[in-house]
Amino acid sequence: MVKLKKVIILIVFLLVTVGMGVSVWWSIDGEKGADYVVETNVPFAPFEYYSNREIVGVDVDIVNRVAERLDKTIQVKNVEFDVIIDNVEAGKIADAGAAGLTITPARAEKVSFTIPYYNSVQYVVFDRSAPPSLRNDHVVWEALDGAKLGSQIGSTGYIFVEDEIENGVLAGTTTTIKGIDSHQLAADAILAHIIDYAIADELAAKFIIDKNPDLDALPLYYSGATREEDYPVEESYAIAVNKDRTDLLEAFNEVLAEMLTVDADGRSEIDRLVLKHMGFTDE
Repeated sequence: MVKLKKVIILIVFLLVTVGMGVSVWWSIDGEKGADYVVETNVPFAPFEYYSNREIVGVDVDIVNRVAERLDKTIQVKNVEFDVIIDNVEAGKIADAGAAGLTITPARAEKVSFTIPYYNSVQYVVFDRSAPPSLRNDHVVWEALDGAKLGSQIGSTGYIFVEDEIENGVLAGTTTTIKGIDSHQLAADAILAHIIDYAIADELAAKFIIDKNPDLDALPLYYSGATREEDYPVEESYAIAVNKDRTDLLEAFNEVLAEMLTVDADGRSEIDRLVLKHMGFTDE
């Protein structure tokens, strides 16, 4: 009877979990049911988001292509963004991470990165009624002097701001940074006047303003010698792979190299997938 109860409880748990859109790959003894686990953080469209209770997006398309290449099963698992790198480094519950991850020296000490597959510029998100000072339709770091800033915990935007406050353009100013759990909460914090501006990469910023019509966003730049020489705060996305999973890293790099090949129209497959998952094309 005890065994039967455990089986019934397990079945109910699986049905509820699947109903919530979470892939269940873990067996009763705790071993991974898939050959590899790739962690992500939803939502971050067009790279990862829910559609019909399943995780889809550009990153998922890349992972699926790698699974086909290796003839292996790969689980895509939604987790908090700021645990992905550490989980991949440990290699016990995750083999790789695909979540619009930016290559940084600190992260590269912990994991292996694939070749970059997408470049993005950091943006400043603000209340339309209280925009920051502009230079040629962009915002420079100096315009944020004394501001209360917010950014998703563990994101590159947070890392950029923290570094500028500690060692860069904003060092010695009264500018502060608040870690926020999600992009929507960052939007809420702006509207509630908890922070002045949020810092996020381009696609995240566009997601925020699409959902919040009272907000707007502009690219963040470093100041040059003249306004015309200002240059953007850029980042490159890559897949993070455990340093011991060399076969997985090689497969990702092979697939990405193919998907980044530019066709006669001047676009790569990655470009087309980004447009598709943003709803701009049906390809």
